[in-house]
Amino acid sequence: MQCRSDCGACCIAPSINSPLPGMPHGKPKGIRCIQLTNDNRCAIFGKPERPAFCNGLKPSLEMCGNSKMEAMIWLTELEKLTQPL
Repeated sequence: MQCRSDCGACCIAPSINSPLPGMPHGKPKGIRCIQLTNDNRCAIFGKPERPAFCNGLKPSLEMCGNSKMEAMIWLTELEKLTQPL
């Protein structure tokens, strides 16, 4: 599956605990990544400074759903379920 154009849900909904360019303390959940461009593309895609977390995310029907809204809902729920107690 290819990324949906103009989505970026995976760069907004989840938290990123490792540093990334422009966000040395990581990215909180629900906050737009500073590396997400205006057309919702990753500015550091394929570059060595891209966090391992991001490299591990692969578009799938389960994660992406049929719309950006479905992807945001699924990723937000996943974020909640994976938070430490």
